[in-house]
Amino acid sequence: MKNKYIDLIEQTFEFPQEEFTIEDNELNFHDVPLMDIIKQYGTPLKITYLPKISQQINKAKRLFNVAMAKVDYRGTYNYSYCTKSSHFSFILEEALKNDIHLETSSAYDIPLINSLYDEGLIDKNTYIICNGFKRPQYVENIAALVNSGFHNTVPILDNKEEIDLFNGVLEKRCKIGLRIAAEEEPKFDFYTSRLGIRYNEILELYKQKIKPNKKYEMKMLHFFINTGIKDTAYYWNELNRCVNLYCELKKICPELDSLNIGGGFPIQTSLAMEFDYEYMAEEIVAQIKNICNSQGIEEPHLFTEFGSFTVGESGAVLYSIVNQKQQNDREFWYMIDSSFITTLPDTWGIHQRYIMLAINNWDKEYQRVFLGGLTCDSEDYYSGEAHTNAIFLPKLVTGEPQYIGFFHTGAYQESLGGFGGIQHCLIPAPKHIIIDRDKGDTEYYTRLFAKEQSYRSMMRILGY
Repeated sequence: MKNKYIDLIEQTFEFPQEEFTIEDNELNFHDVPLMDIIKQYGTPLKITYLPKISQQINKAKRLFNVAMAKVDYRGTYNYSYCTKSSHFSFILEEALKNDIHLETSSAYDIPLINSLYDEGLIDKNTYIICNGFKRPQYVENIAALVNSGFHNTVPILDNKEEIDLFNGVLEKRCKIGLRIAAEEEPKFDFYTSRLGIRYNEILELYKQKIKPNKKYEMKMLHFFINTGIKDTAYYWNELNRCVNLYCELKKICPELDSLNIGGGFPIQTSLAMEFDYEYMAEEIVAQIKNICNSQGIEEPHLFTEFGSFTVGESGAVLYSIVNQKQQNDREFWYMIDSSFITTLPDTWGIHQRYIMLAINNWDKEYQRVFLGGLTCDSEDYYSGEAHTNAIFLPKLVTGEPQYIGFFHTGAYQESLGGFGGIQHCLIPAPKHIIIDRDKGDTEYYTRLFAKEQSYRSMMRILGY
């Protein structure tokens, strides 16, 4: 009878997979034995596997460049990293090894750009695409970049008034972009994105305020779908509208030469996930080329702003099961040694699901369980996977610890959880380690980025 945990996984998914393998009934992540990591650092533990970041960047570059070659696309492909997904220095350092550009979201991103420049990680040719609603400090910081010679800094106007804010602070000519306010899917509470400028106002804005002003060079049209890049009629319809608007604007604005399609490539949140990245890249490129060619317009240079896709799959969180509670005949609760609200706020805030696997005891029988966090908040739990509304884990054996891991958690969780700040119920933020390999080396090495948060640091923040 096949009732072991390993039997369940192998019967449910194509397993093992590229980054998940089993050796001696223990889980390896990118050929890193996670039990060895736990023995060295303990749990709860956050992990960043740096090589995955470069792998993702080069995957996207390959997909789009091959797609362009297939249809003789005459523009270039430019990969930008969306810094808000993770601002950590080690993330940016790894990403910038791969000849990429950067996208910012707020005034406080700009000191980060200056620091990267001072360290020699970027130069003044790097594209700095500045999104977000722009308050005066953000405008001043962007202008300071332009005035200091960052000639590929491109503020993307989010509303019509922002153009006037830049007038008084720019000393050098500035590339400029316009963001289109996309129509949202019918399931949304609203019909039109709060981000960007309405379709029917963009041409008039260019003619009235950008074209007559010698300070500006209109270079980029920006388009982003909140629900991401998907093979749906909704996505293709919005892309078609955007490219047609690009063609209209290009006819009266010869210097326009770039189309930014934002982010939205999904990450793997289930071992059963299927997404045809190659098809989507080829279809996007082909549709843009066909629309432009039909209107006699040269194909634009393409920019993407992949954030979660860049960094999401590099992250993992490891926990110990510290207790089992049976609340009635059908509910077994496994209690983790941390809090989901503290360490994985997306699971609490937007019910995000990640790949969740046992790390050891794959040869044990399994049972359905609920996972509970340490806080006294009734919402501090995890009860379902992306492919099913249930969780199955090995049965606990007295005297044998059980460890579990959540994978592809590398985007947004630290910033949303308030890294270094006050956590819910004062549950401390866990240790965070970095796993890396030298280029071409099969051996991995680890380093501690952050210790477990201390009560002293929390007391200081709270004024004690």
